[in-house]
Amino acid sequence: MPTPHVEAALLDDLYGRANAGRWQLPPDRFAQALEASAAKAFASRAPTARDLERYLSGLRLEELALACACAVGIEAAWDHFVLEYRPVLYRTADAIDPFGGRELADSLYGDLYGLRPGASERGSLFRYYHGRSSLTTWLRAVLSQRRVDRARDERRTAPMPEQEPPAPDGPPADPDHNRLRTLIGATLGRVIRGLASRDRLRLRYYYAQALTLAETGRLLREHEATVSRNLMRTRKTIRVEVERQLHQAGLSVEQIEQCFQLVSDDAGPIDVEKMLADTTGDARNSGPVVLSKKVKP
Repeated sequence: MPTPHVEAALLDDLYGRANAGRWQLPPDRFAQALEASAAKAFASRAPTARDLERYLSGLRLEELALACACAVGIEAAWDHFVLEYRPVLYRTADAIDPFGGRELADSLYGDLYGLRPGASERGSLFRYYHGRSSLTTWLRAVLSQRRVDRARDERRTAPMPEQEPPAPDGPPADPDHNRLRTLIGATLGRVIRGLASRDRLRLRYYYAQALTLAETGRLLREHEATVSRNLMRTRKTIRVEVERQLHQAGLSVEQIEQCFQLVSDDAGPIDVEKMLADTTGDARNSGPVVLSKKVKP
């Protein structure tokens, strides 16, 4: 299957939305990251232009740009990553292994930086980040896998037990997940109802009715670039207001991040299309909108 190609106009739009210029990231390197992500997502079929636009627009673009900039060795991006994400790695490492987790986290930095002594080019682990989940979630998964790999290596050198204990099916279910998912769902509904009607309609056209930027612009009599900027502005407004209300409800920063991650991984009963239909009085569409692929607060 050929690698999907990102057209120049779409690349310019996504580059701006990702704020990739902040890192002076070469556009062609960002295009490579986008195309690699799309190639993985559409491994079994060739996407249409609309499919490709919608998929790429739903990525964590700012985090993808940061990871891409780190992968190519842009020092400002790397410094930002260390400042913002090292505490996350350390907290995750301590939870995984209270006695050896910090060492495990520190050992990951070399692979993330990607330039080994004697190597002629970078082989950063960041090239495996495709922007489909948050960078924090991806880092936690990488760190967890490293811990599993280390445990396997230790078992190879340890005496064989009489019987191999069964592997756990996964992390124990958190009884607080349902409460947090319900809380962010109710909060998101209030925030969407509080948006200006034109902003709600723009969201509905683009996310619920699956129109392109150009089609949405024609209906709203806005330029395609204006539609993109307004959608980005509205998404940021939603995110900030949801965070504010969750904080007022007594949630900690960690719990708020957990709320966003829960709906990103599994939206459950949260139906953003219904929220938009309820606020616009238009119920012509059918089918649920999956929050993790459509509207990300």
